[in-house]
Parts: sequence; C-alpha cells; structure tokens
Amino acid sequence: MTGRHTVQAHKGRPREFDADSALDKALHVFWQRGYEGASLSDLTEAMGINRPSLYAAFGNKEELFRRALDRYAERGPGRALNEALAEPTARDVVARLLKNVAISLTDPSNPRGCLSVQAALTCGEASDAIKQELCKRRAEAEQKLRARLERAIDEGDLSFDADAARLARFVSTVTQGMSVQAAGGASRDDLLHVADMAMRAWPG
Repeated sequence: MTGRHTVQAHKGRPREFDADSALDKALHVFWQRGYEGASLSDLTEAMGINRPSLYAAFGNKEELFRRALDRYAERGPGRALNEALAEPTARDVVARLLKNVAISLTDPSNPRGCLSVQAALTCGEASDAIKQELCKRRAEAEQKLRARLERAIDEGDLSFDADAARLARFVSTVTQGMSVQAAGGASRDDLLHVADMAMRAWPG
C-alpha cells in the first residue's frame, strides 16, 4: 500500500497525510500495547490524524489492526520465517529462523516481543475475532514450516521417520516462548542461547 490520502483536518481545509507512515506508527502502538490496550486516542495521536480521518483511510480499529499485521509480516519477526525457508537444509532453516527471531525480538528500534503473540495473550472475549485472526496467522506460519520439513523428508535431508508436524510445532513453541521472554526483558544473548539449546535437540 502506498500513496497519500487527503483528509479533513479543519473545516474547509483539506490536509494530506502519508498513509504508509501513519500505518507504521499504528503498528508500533499495537506492538507496544496490544490490540485492546491501544485506544483510538492512542492511535490517532501517534498517527497524527483525527478519528474521522482514521475511519476514512483505514476503516475501523479492527481493520487498521489487520493492516498493521500485514505490515508486520513484511518486516522484523514477521519476516524471519520467509527468510529462513530459503536455506538449503532443514537444519539450516530452523537455525536461521531461531537466530532471526532472537535478533528481531531484541531490535532496539522496535518494541520488545512479537506482535502476534503479545496481542493474542492480551485479547479478551470482546476481541475474539482478533484473537482468532492471530491464531490463524500463527497456524499458517507453522504450516509453511511444516511443508518445508516435509519436503526435507522427501529429499532425504531429514530421516524418513521424522514427524514434520511435531517438529514444526516444537519450533513454533520455542519461537513463541522467546517472544514472551523478550517482552519480559531477556537480552539478545539470552535468546541466542535458547536458540542454541533448541538446536541441540534437533534430529541428526
């Protein structure tokens, strides 16, 4: 999504704002505070727009959050899996993924932790649709990893009796735990040590 939107800042005086920049700012608010913790006032203040402008450009808060999730998938922890999947072996894929996650989760230019994990943990019943969306996206990421591991089994890179589904779930559990640890203040070295320990359990 690119381009600029014209919104009404004052009666009779249209003002342009950078929609990409505004979405980035909304992403950081959601990342810091979660979906429910981010109020409309927090979002509009960070984005530099008023509520009618937010609704006109992005729809409601739920749609803005979904757009922010799409943006998140393009960078940081959300991009870690796609980069790792290009590695030549299953072991390299998982090692690269865990390293990427450790580095991304502790990037000082971003809020700590993983948006999709943290937001899901703080969603109540009123935000069940958002919680389900986050669960779906995490499941899709796990399925991508599972498919790559199944390919590794077919190619003889992993033992034929390896369980791709369980291995993918193991890796997902480790990365989600790393996110919670990062949000709680764990350092990059702490998380890299976790990654190293996880790789010691990797078959082969």
